[in-house]
Amino acid sequence: MNWEALLNWKLLLQWPGPETQTIIWLTQVFVVVFCTVSLNFLMMRILDILTVLGEKTASKWDDVLIEALRLPLRLVTWVIGLSVAAEMLYDVSESALFEHVGMVRRVAFIAIIAMFFNRLITGVEHNLTDPGRMKKPMDTTTAAAVSKLLRVSVIITSLLIILQALGYSVSGVLAFGGIGGMAVAFAAKDLLANFFGGMMIYMDKPFKVGEWVRSPDRTIEGTVEHIGWRLTRIRTFDQRPLYIPNSLFTTIVLENPSRMFNRRINEKIGIRYNDWRKMPAIVADVRQMLIDHDDIETDARTLIVNFDTYGASHIEFFIYTFTKTTNWVRFHGIKQDVLMKIMEIVEQHGAEFAFPTRTLHMVSDDDQQDSPPAPTTEEARHAHRG
Repeated sequence: MNWEALLNWKLLLQWPGPETQTIIWLTQVFVVVFCTVSLNFLMMRILDILTVLGEKTASKWDDVLIEALRLPLRLVTWVIGLSVAAEMLYDVSESALFEHVGMVRRVAFIAIIAMFFNRLITGVEHNLTDPGRMKKPMDTTTAAAVSKLLRVSVIITSLLIILQALGYSVSGVLAFGGIGGMAVAFAAKDLLANFFGGMMIYMDKPFKVGEWVRSPDRTIEGTVEHIGWRLTRIRTFDQRPLYIPNSLFTTIVLENPSRMFNRRINEKIGIRYNDWRKMPAIVADVRQMLIDHDDIETDARTLIVNFDTYGASHIEFFIYTFTKTTNWVRFHGIKQDVLMKIMEIVEQHGAEFAFPTRTLHMVSDDDQQDSPPAPTTEEARHAHRG
């Protein structure tokens, strides 16, 4: 190997060919790869500096752009460097292995651009739904639906451009898709039903991720974890995942307790019949207690405290009111406080809560002697006929 040829720098600047010395084209390929690695390292350091500077700015979108560019820029650098080195090797050896370097490079560039837009869409989605970055974050379900549509659009568009770059007719592909669309739709009708069911969830928004839903038609109840194009995942309260096809939501009644304004307290309280004279005062004090309670909503919601009914061993009054909170745990704490205060009111009035009782009348021997004798069977039969 002629190492002295390396001293002639003009030879190193010439594009290699079949007659180029081995030491020259090997050095040129090495230099290209070394420059690629160095440029990649330098570019990453520059992006790190830009990331630190971007975190100090008030803008919320420069971080997203830099993060979306990080991987595509590295791939572009490597694609350019490796394709140049491959073209050098092709001109030196004319091997069939390197014939399609230009086509592979074009396809790689298109795929990298599609990757950049997908990463950018994902970053924008995270920004729009992050309460720490947005004063009014977008609904997670809506943002996920829009981002999925945009990503699918980017992928389909990039695939069509790649087909065009490979020499295929895009119009022919679209025509074939139109002809075969009916067959595909018929074969995948369940899949399409779930897809359009998912679209209806995204548009009508009967629920979103994180909300508690249940259906009186089916045994469905839990917290929504994920809304996909085909399935919705609900985590039941015993922590089991429930996977529901989206088409089912178009045919069932669905309740969303997460969107209630208040929670209701509806209780019946029974006191003894002996305390019936104290009932009006007890009812009045309970009503006033609910009006004065800080956690009970009485301005915009119905409040009823009234004597209701005669029981078998007690008389009842009922309370019908609403709490200001919808939190399940907080609601039970408020309900406990209300019930305890009702017990205090009943005790303050000298009344008592009733419990099931039964009065048994015993007949004494004297009562049996004073009572007339029971008729005989014959007398009873004549009396019945008469």
